[in-house]
Amino acid sequence: MSKIAVITDSTAYLPQQVIDELDIHVVPLNVVIGEESYQEGVDMTTDEFYAMMKAEDKFPKTSQPAIGLFVNLFEQLKTEGYEDVISIHLSSGISGTFQTAVSATGMVEGINVHVFDSEISCSPQGFFVVEAASLAKEGKPVNAILERLEEMKTTGKAYFVVDDLNHLHRGGRLNAAQLVVGSLLKIKPILHFVEGKIVPFEKVRTAKKALGKIYTMLDEDVSNGSWQISVIHANCEEKGQEIVTELQEKYPNAKVSLSYFGPVIGTHLGEGSIGIGWNTVK
Repeated sequence: MSKIAVITDSTAYLPQQVIDELDIHVVPLNVVIGEESYQEGVDMTTDEFYAMMKAEDKFPKTSQPAIGLFVNLFEQLKTEGYEDVISIHLSSGISGTFQTAVSATGMVEGINVHVFDSEISCSPQGFFVVEAASLAKEGKPVNAILERLEEMKTTGKAYFVVDDLNHLHRGGRLNAAQLVVGSLLKIKPILHFVEGKIVPFEKVRTAKKALGKIYTMLDEDVSNGSWQISVIHANCEEKGQEIVTELQEKYPNAKVSLSYFGPVIGTHLGEGSIGIGWNTVK
């Protein structure tokens, strides 16, 4: 039985307790505010980020990890006796992190690195990571773990509603025409991932109607079977917790948790955004 390590990046926003229990390795992305660069979750907490966003005039920027971080981690894992690594990352459609990890695999010999594109981000990305790490801990072979991850791609969904379209526009995720029309009409777009890219799913006039639409789609899926649901908030924890409580009452057999949009994803979505993601549990 080969010794398998699981890596992800900081945008999975996993609780530290889960990271420690499952021995997950996390590579941080970067946020640049003003003239300073910060490693997400290392040099800057999420609370500090949202406070700095309010105080700064300049719009934050984000960047992928340096390739050296991956190379060093792969080398470290090799010396620790790992034969295989499953490296799970946010969608290649919104970040170069996946490709950087792929490039790093060619710089390290003596260890098999399997880089997996989750085609999503945040806690729905975390679903893949926790599943892979749990299966590795159970002693499952690497091929079986990768097959399970591919299966999860077919059952997972995530939708989110942004409070301010300007963040998506300045981050290059929304063109100028969409920004003008959306702002004039006070539209609250429901966004989702299609082939790894963030695209509008539907445009509605209020956040309440947008959440109602997501609830309808959620209900179509999770009424039967075993599911995990994550409610994700951008510095609006009370609002997120209200949704968690509502979903726990409606779906008592589902595992419902609260997560957050950290600095890197929060840069592009903005404060007040809410997301709901779900996937199967085996």
